[in-house]
Amino acid sequence: MGTNFQPDLVPLRAEGLGRSVAAKVLVADATFEVHRGETLAIVGPSGSGKSSLLRLLNRLDEATAGTVYIDGTDFRQIVPQDLRRRIGLVTQRPYLFPGTVGGNLRFGPQQHGVQLSDAQVEELLAGVGLAGYGGRDVANLSGGEAQRVSFARTLANGPEVLLLDEPTSALDDDSRSEVEELIGRIARERGFTSILVTHDRAQAARLAKRALLVEAGRIVRSGSAEEVFSA
Repeated sequence: MGTNFQPDLVPLRAEGLGRSVAAKVLVADATFEVHRGETLAIVGPSGSGKSSLLRLLNRLDEATAGTVYIDGTDFRQIVPQDLRRRIGLVTQRPYLFPGTVGGNLRFGPQQHGVQLSDAQVEELLAGVGLAGYGGRDVANLSGGEAQRVSFARTLANGPEVLLLDEPTSALDDDSRSEVEELIGRIARERGFTSILVTHDRAQAARLAKRALLVEAGRIVRSGSAEEVFSA
């Protein structure tokens, strides 16, 4: 690790991270860090490797080169289930389990022996603007409501870092605005460390102060969002 690496300020750092499948390079030599409490945007055109890079960070896909440090610990030393609890992922489409909203929120904590109370479920739902939704069937939710439940379900695990993979791209304009406002509010109020993958540069500029531009699996530009998008 570099001499300037400070785990207390840098909860996640990728060093030389890469993934190749057969002869195809999906991600190559990605080195970057995200600072505690900030939102870092990863932007680039469709097929550029943004989501492939994100999936390496909590080992949904395995890196074939490099590694990631979580609070200074090599993530290969962390049990994958624990890693994915600490590095939570919100996907483009909310894959909710059949049943109630409350049941979805309780599922993750139950996997490590924690039973959320009704009050804790309600607090999580109120935090994403869905107070009183605990008993609702997920089949009856709108797209925007389902995505907010997906956020609450991820937050229920108490993550240290949030990975946001195109979290608004499958939504209509109204729902997109609601979820984008939620992302900004969670970052402000809770001081979450987040990494946002998006193809929407305007959205990235609204939500993040720093950005990485990815092309053909490589980080080709990094810096403040203003610098990256104006170059």
